[in-house]
Amino acid sequence: MRALLDLAGLDGAPDAVRLAVLVLASRTPSERGVVEIRTSELGRWLGLSASYTASTVVPGLRRSGVVSMETAEGEYGQDDGLRCKVLPLWAAQDVVGHPLNLAKKEYATLWRLLEAVMAPGWKHRDGRITPAGLIGTRTGRGAATDRLALLLLVLEARESGRVRQCGGTVDTKRGRAAATVAQLLGCTASAGERVLERLEDRELVVRVRLKTGSGLAHRSRLMVPAVAAAHGRTVVDDVQEGRVEALEPEFSDPDDAAGPGDTPELETEPQVSGMLVTDVADVAEPDVAAALHTDHPHPATSVVPPQLSGGFSGEGRGAEGRRPERACVREDQATDGGTAVAESAPPVAEDGPLRGEMPEASPVERLDGQRAVGAVAGGQPKAVGWEKAQQQRRVGLPADLGLRVALMPVAGLWERLSGWQQGQVEAAAREELTRLAGMLERPEMAPRLLADRFTDRLAETGGEALVQRPFPWLMRRGLVQRQACSDRRCDDGIRLDTGAECENCGNVVHIRRARRAKIAAEVDRELPGLSEGERRRVLEERLREQAVLEAEDFVWRREQARAEQARRDAARAAAQERAEHERQAAAAADAVRQALPCEDCGLQRSAGLCEACGFRRRTEAAIVEAGLITATWSADLDDANDVAAVVAQVRASLEADSERARREFLELMEPGALEADPVLATSALAFTALQAVEQALPEYRTSALGRLGRTEEAEAEARRAYKTEQGRRWYKHHPHGADAVAVATKAADAARERTAQYLLAARLEQLRERAAARSEAAVTAPWTDRLPRLAARPLASEAARTVIA
Repeated sequence: MRALLDLAGLDGAPDAVRLAVLVLASRTPSERGVVEIRTSELGRWLGLSASYTASTVVPGLRRSGVVSMETAEGEYGQDDGLRCKVLPLWAAQDVVGHPLNLAKKEYATLWRLLEAVMAPGWKHRDGRITPAGLIGTRTGRGAATDRLALLLLVLEARESGRVRQCGGTVDTKRGRAAATVAQLLGCTASAGERVLERLEDRELVVRVRLKTGSGLAHRSRLMVPAVAAAHGRTVVDDVQEGRVEALEPEFSDPDDAAGPGDTPELETEPQVSGMLVTDVADVAEPDVAAALHTDHPHPATSVVPPQLSGGFSGEGRGAEGRRPERACVREDQATDGGTAVAESAPPVAEDGPLRGEMPEASPVERLDGQRAVGAVAGGQPKAVGWEKAQQQRRVGLPADLGLRVALMPVAGLWERLSGWQQGQVEAAAREELTRLAGMLERPEMAPRLLADRFTDRLAETGGEALVQRPFPWLMRRGLVQRQACSDRRCDDGIRLDTGAECENCGNVVHIRRARRAKIAAEVDRELPGLSEGERRRVLEERLREQAVLEAEDFVWRREQARAEQARRDAARAAAQERAEHERQAAAAADAVRQALPCEDCGLQRSAGLCEACGFRRRTEAAIVEAGLITATWSADLDDANDVAAVVAQVRASLEADSERARREFLELMEPGALEADPVLATSALAFTALQAVEQALPEYRTSALGRLGRTEEAEAEARRAYKTEQGRRWYKHHPHGADAVAVATKAADAARERTAQYLLAARLEQLRERAAARSEAAVTAPWTDRLPRLAARPLASEAARTVIA
């Protein structure tokens, strides 16, 4: 860790960048040395947002030269994916004795350490939850500093959890523990004390004080309880917690650290809270300093005022660390909170708890009262609504990354807006970004485009300093697109989608110049000999007449466009209404069709054909197709009886296969399963027969193609293809060579297969036409002959029971 943090490239770098180097080093694979991580995930390890990580941490890593980085852009052009290599780790590989020459197990240990200290926590897909580390929930401002400080303290701690503190002279107002943290982080003692206090508030570190026989203050220790707990130990029992409430003796001397003492129980409340002194000189430990002021006993009790070291009352002030103010500061204010000057006020110091006076109201109450009436410095009242708007105002730009990119050029104007104005500008900017994204081929470039517009508008104005009214300027000038022509992508003569000059604007200028030249030529031809002034006057009049005509033409074309748009809207509405009527008619027809009985078996509400009968029809069509396919090569096509005999033979074979498939299906079913639903049983049996026939149909087709491929027509076509291929000019010198024979054989086989397919299609078409002709010639039997046959057919339930039996 020290070898990485002491690199020259990290001198003066923010703590977030330094911690990012350590995180990337811990995630470095020992084999490849390259870390692939998303910016948002790196931000979670640092306790920072993804936008701050992309805008501050990633550029800081690049500038440091410690990490080489390849990035993948996100939706708004930000660095979304990172492919990083920590260069010192890469350079130290195989360097014997180098502190960064880490083995695989050392990488694993480093990773486990950072995971225990600052892991952000995860929820896995299988429901498991990996809890966050010791400081993994600390996010926001200063989170990276606190995480880095805790990590370094953990590394410096012994097995007992005790951190070895720095030696030498330290600032007695801060303490040795704060100086140790400051030395680890490379910051000032005051910053180190703030970090230490934040860690103490989270109970991650403890400042403890040894007990002494005399009860006087002793040197404190800095402990990390988690390290002691990891080694099966606890913080020793012979120490006293240092961050206890301040002691309340009869009076406090800022020159001495107070020890435990007996404080009289008083009925009155003390003037001040038990606030700890942190900036009093000569106090070794700020956490055990005495109370700011003595408790006021009962009025009958006489209290001897203490003799302070400097002889003035401002010496014992609290944690603000400010110098004593002059005696007459703020004593010109009236007691009622007004602004009148008390001319006869004696030259004494202001009222306060350090003076021993009892103020009428606390400073917080006086401040609240001033805000309530809207009073400001100088006695000028201000509206309460303005005060509310000022309280709601955001100094920083919106959190949305697209808006931040777009509004970055006008960040100074944004800070000058009130809360309501910022909301209006944000809404307008969001709407403008949506509109720009709709007209661009790359919508993610809309924020950058709006930022460029703001930059150009500011350059025209002369800078933010010359903008006296930010809100109107942003709403009426900065956010408004200025089209120089009829193209909606034009903004001040620049195309928004390409960034080049608008071609349409150039065309408009060219057309106007040509029109002016034409009118000037007409004036010279019609009115020769005019003076220059008279010629200019006539030219301007005709140009104005032409402009009026163009305006009238524009109005007419606009009205025509509106009429055409209205006609299209009416046609679209009529088409939608017609489509709705058609849909309703189709739904009604479908409902009627669904109510029809089956044409074959008479099953009610079967949409004209039940499922079982549909399967039977498909089975019958497949049987007929198989019979015709077989007849194409095994029967005389001109003999109808021969074709019928072949078809009947194929039918008998396929019906036997279907019967076998039905029996196998019934054997697989449980007893009583088919009797529970006879209709479903009939459908299942019909589908089983259909499957048996459809599985046999490809075999019949393959057999027919094989037989037709051996016919005289196919053989003749194969011989012609063989000779044609063998006679190619590149084979004419060796027509019987191995290459020529192989190619010719392949061509002959392809020709034979094509001929077989053609013969099969042609003969099937011939057989179907003759079958259709015979069906048309046949006379349909009358109903008197058909009804007895239909009545003899069993119903669906009876058929199912018959098959099962």
